[in-house]
Amino acid sequence: MFTTESALVKLWAKYVENGTYTREQVPKLSNLQEMVYAVLDAEDAA
Repeated sequence: MFTTESALVKLWAKYVENGTYTREQVPKLSNLQEMVYAVLDAEDAA
């Protein structure tokens, strides 16, 4: 349902990066959590 380019994925990734929420607090909505983790892991690797 979500991709790494989805607005909601980008929003949650920004929340985690800013410390507003932790990775564990990303909602388990469809594949949202998985895609947010993928974005964050890609940024860490870059």
